[in-house]
Amino acid sequence: MTHSPESLRQQLLTHLQLVHASGIDWLPSAPPLVISQTTKPADDASTASMFDIAEETAAAEGGLSIEERRVALQTLADEVKTCMRCAELCSTRTQTVFGDGEPGVELCFVGEAPGADEDAQGVPFVGAAGQLLNKIIAAMGFKRDEVYICNILRCRPPGNRTPLADEASNCRPFLERQLALVQPKFLVALGGCAATNLLQTTMSIGRLRGRFHNYKGVPLVVTYHPAYLLPHKHPEMKREVWEDMKMLLTRMGRPIPQKSQ
Repeated sequence: MTHSPESLRQQLLTHLQLVHASGIDWLPSAPPLVISQTTKPADDASTASMFDIAEETAAAEGGLSIEERRVALQTLADEVKTCMRCAELCSTRTQTVFGDGEPGVELCFVGEAPGADEDAQGVPFVGAAGQLLNKIIAAMGFKRDEVYICNILRCRPPGNRTPLADEASNCRPFLERQLALVQPKFLVALGGCAATNLLQTTMSIGRLRGRFHNYKGVPLVVTYHPAYLLPHKHPEMKREVWEDMKMLLTRMGRPIPQKSQ
């Protein structure tokens, strides 16, 4: 008897749920279980959680409820808190900054890394750049709690420097699992770091803007980071960001508010 991929995935998930209920939280990874979209963790000593793989596969196929995905996100956030993959970041952070929002939202913004304010409060985009992002969100006709916000890194780089390639690589499995559970319908990459890591490209923002890209089947727009638009930097680029957001709103089938921020 043959089984469809969906049937096999459901059988695997059911089996692993029973295993998990018995107190076994992980099993060694093996070639036959390469069924997820996640990247292998950079720490070779770590083991992949079979339950997480099945759980996120089910989430991507609508197999988990919103509440189950909310719980899974909290579990992932707790895992992130204990991450020690980047020695420098672990030794200098106040706390990790996981994400802000609820699973199942239509739109997700992905930035670069936490800054000083975010490191202090444990919430992404709460400083000056965050206030500007709030204005952009409002100008689009959303409330902040109607979108999801996260970063490429979950720890603040010392001095707010740009994330290093190996730091982004270490944090990428968390980001991929996070997005798989949130399941946004559209993504916005804020700045070059986010675009580089989400799209795995070295193209500049100037070449990436003005069109849609694809992240694991999710339409993605690239635009400038709010920090780049602050008064002491390039506030004149707000017009370009608004053009990007209008393009996104049109694709989303949402009205474009008459007054932009």
